[in-house]
Amino acid sequence: MNRPNLLIIHTDEHNFRTLGCYRDLMEEDQAFVWGPGVKVDTPHIDSLARDGAICDSYYSSSPVCSPSRASFVSGLYPIATDVYKNDIPLKEGLVTFAEVLKNQGYATSYLGKWHLGGEAKPGFAPEHKFGFEDNRYMWNRGHWKKLGLREDGTPYVAARKNRGGPASRVDGADEKSFTTDWLTTRTLEIIERDQNQPFCIMVSIPDPHGPNTVRAPYDTMYEDMVFQNPRTMDFPVEKMPKWHRFGDRNTARELKQGQMQRYFGMVKCIDDNVGRILADLEAGGLDQNTIVIFTADHGDLMGEHRRHNKGMPYEGSAKIPFVIRWPGKIAPGKVVNTAYTTVDFGPTILGMMGIEEEIPNAHGFNDAAAFLSDEKVVDDDRIVYMTTSTSQTVMAVNRRYKLVLSQADDPWLYDLHKDPDELVNVYSDPEYKEVAEKFKAELIAQMARYNEPALRKGRLIY
Repeated sequence: MNRPNLLIIHTDEHNFRTLGCYRDLMEEDQAFVWGPGVKVDTPHIDSLARDGAICDSYYSSSPVCSPSRASFVSGLYPIATDVYKNDIPLKEGLVTFAEVLKNQGYATSYLGKWHLGGEAKPGFAPEHKFGFEDNRYMWNRGHWKKLGLREDGTPYVAARKNRGGPASRVDGADEKSFTTDWLTTRTLEIIERDQNQPFCIMVSIPDPHGPNTVRAPYDTMYEDMVFQNPRTMDFPVEKMPKWHRFGDRNTARELKQGQMQRYFGMVKCIDDNVGRILADLEAGGLDQNTIVIFTADHGDLMGEHRRHNKGMPYEGSAKIPFVIRWPGKIAPGKVVNTAYTTVDFGPTILGMMGIEEEIPNAHGFNDAAAFLSDEKVVDDDRIVYMTTSTSQTVMAVNRRYKLVLSQADDPWLYDLHKDPDELVNVYSDPEYKEVAEKFKAELIAQMARYNEPALRKGRLIY
């Protein structure tokens, strides 16, 4: 077989519960936290999980845009990429998985939001490509809703402010100009161009990140759906961790129905465009030899724990969707419960593709064997760590337990199987003494190994 193609569909601030394939793994009260039957159907993304593998414990290295994206492309934790918070440029000279694939003769392309080029906004076609040779449709920052092409083929933001600057308004965008559709069309053009050579394409869709607006008919598709407060929104704030107070501007006291309805609309639009891509691969005979991945940079709490958006160690913020299909190589219906973070992506995907060249000094773990094995369920107890600079916490997590440390409070240990709502601290419970000690020791060891700046002389400085 020819060398496999790689196609990554990457979204922004995407709550995993909005995908049917993740709801199928949960008890009903977890699958429908906004009320019984409150859901958006995502058959095309679900098909990737049905025909391939779904990861149920995949986390951001740090659940905000730039740090997580930096780790995803480089295999390094945020401190090693220089990108410990948003709007910091990726360290020059870093080797990405795309650079490795380009060196191996792959045609490499990136479309959509990058957010690793500093302050530029929108910043189309950044100077530093980091291995993505065709980055014409890459922009640095902004959640633009309407895009266009000039006569010379260069892209631009088609919605404008009154004074002429780019605007993140829908502004009458349709199936040709709305950003999710527009990026998909450009992706299909690149697939057609590069179909006779091995290719790597990453399309980074800026939705369903706010502003929660979407083109017709998706803007009214869920207007009759009523969203209830998640149980955790109504939990007494005095019983929540003290680190919960960081980032108070994202506090949620009630759900705004229109915001939630249009978030679902954005997800539905994304799924329909995933369907366009999958149909195109099949029509061109490329589906059998193309690895297709659907994932995101971080989640969106969407009212859980009285919060919106990201930056917190809770599951809705830190856990990301990750589904992958490779016919004939990945067993259909595989469920991988092993914990990963975005640093693991590069080493693992290169390992799966049989690429001997590696990302230099990558922190991530190559777990290609887990995906390529005949096992239908993979249950490893691996512990991974992540940091959340916005909430000043560090976290160790595996497929069952999560430990959160912060100088703002005592350690919090969650049993995610017994307490999936993350409300009960069992750190001081004698029944969990061994788990608590193991996780704390492993977290401190990994922080030291990767030069986590929150650790100085063995003590947390947050």
